Amino acid sequence: MLELRDISKSFPAVRALDGVSLEFRAGEIHGLIGENGAGKSTAIKILTGIHQPDEGQVWFDGAPIILRSHRDALEKGIGIVNQELYMIPDASVAENIMIDKLITRGGGVIDWPATHRQAEKHLGLVGLDVPPDQLVRGLSAAQKQLIQIARALSAEVKVLLLDEPTSSLTEHEARRLFSLLRELRNKDVALIFVSHKLDEVFALCNRVSVLRDGRFVGTREVAKTTRAELVGMMIGRESNDDHLGRLSPDWKVEVLRAENISRIHKAKDVSFMLHHGEILGFYGLVGSGRTELARILIGEEPMDAGRITIRGKLANIRGVGQSLYDYGLGYVTENRQEEGLLLDDSVQTNLTMTVWPRIRNALTRGIDSRMETQMANRQVEAMSIKTPSLAQRVRNLSGGNQQKVSIGKWLTADCSILIIDEPTVGVDVGAKQQIHQLIWNLAAREGKSVILISSDLPELVRLVNRMLVFRAQRIVGEVRDIDTKKKSYAEVSAEIAPYFD
Repeated sequence: MLELRDISKSFPAVRALDGVSLEFRAGEIHGLIGENGAGKSTAIKILTGIHQPDEGQVWFDGAPIILRSHRDALEKGIGIVNQELYMIPDASVAENIMIDKLITRGGGVIDWPATHRQAEKHLGLVGLDVPPDQLVRGLSAAQKQLIQIARALSAEVKVLLLDEPTSSLTEHEARRLFSLLRELRNKDVALIFVSHKLDEVFALCNRVSVLRDGRFVGTREVAKTTRAELVGMMIGRESNDDHLGRLSPDWKVEVLRAENISRIHKAKDVSFMLHHGEILGFYGLVGSGRTELARILIGEEPMDAGRITIRGKLANIRGVGQSLYDYGLGYVTENRQEEGLLLDDSVQTNLTMTVWPRIRNALTRGIDSRMETQMANRQVEAMSIKTPSLAQRVRNLSGGNQQKVSIGKWLTADCSILIIDEPTVGVDVGAKQQIHQLIWNLAAREGKSVILISSDLPELVRLVNRMLVFRAQRIVGEVRDIDTKKKSYAEVSAEIAPYFD
């Protein structure tokens, strides 16, 4: 029912799509996969009218169409759940869901009770328990992701594109979403599912198409293909999801201690320790308090009670700057678009802004541009960031490369303690392995201490020494010896299951 026919699209210094043809059918969930920069996001933006092709045509219901804007696409019944979080922060949850469908009564006055009831219906479908009149500002990235999904479901579209819809969701929340998508498929909606998580593609999709370097590689029926075949089509090499290796933390050296941390609606009497050379995992459902605790640790949220000790000294942290420069504590945010990056600045600026105070010229007091360029080049090479130049605006990078820059700026700062929140959101198979290896090397080879917050349980199992389980803003459980006993994903999943009954 929806097709791309010989689509090509170029941007400055980049040919994003080169003669791509794809066909999507009603009553089918069609996976679209590929590495960062493969052209997936560009294809989606053409299908939803955000970009127009340089060559080729979009066909819908057997006829060519021209989509000049996203509104054009919506009017034809083509909707999208974006990977990035497009929210109106100072509007309510209900307003964000019902923004173009607000219910009115006589005289055009908004019927707020009816609007809230309709919003609550769609919040219930995605399993998000927040009041419809609550402001979106202050909600976690995962909660905002569920609101975007609720907004898309409320539109009752014929075609629904989902760009990394589970990037901030736990497995429990993802399973609920998958049930919803299967219901939509059974109602003859065409669903296009973009994901870097191949397990999700195999669990959900009927067919899957692969893009690489802007070109169409092939389409496979999911039931008749394998993970190895798809990875080979995407990157031409095998992937490995085994443990990266045994870490050797110094359990006698405590680098961070949190004692009885409390903050209303954020944390309830939370205590834990982090050791030298350790990777400590934080796992839990949306709103369980993982990110909220991280923001307290770096001083973005004040504590109501409790204390934080770093390397044996009481820490009174009042913001990210003090966290970094006084205590060597860095934070890679889960929300790169709103908090992690300066989108309209260059790759170089974003990678080096954390070290500007260290590389000022003693005479001119300006930034040492030669040293800044050297540092940026090292991170681009180390993280395989795909960019035409260091001067490229970060906004023009793919989502996965933006994520690499978001992580890279803290690696440039050489923090001794690093909190990394959802490090591989929107990152493809090859880049995900690179980032995993980087994180593991930080602890294993450089002796850094890492708190890894992730909704991707296999990611945690692959990387961490031990894992703390969060529920209702508390730590309710702990899984130990994950790396030393080489615990499998199934073993860890079974161990944490009782905490979510």
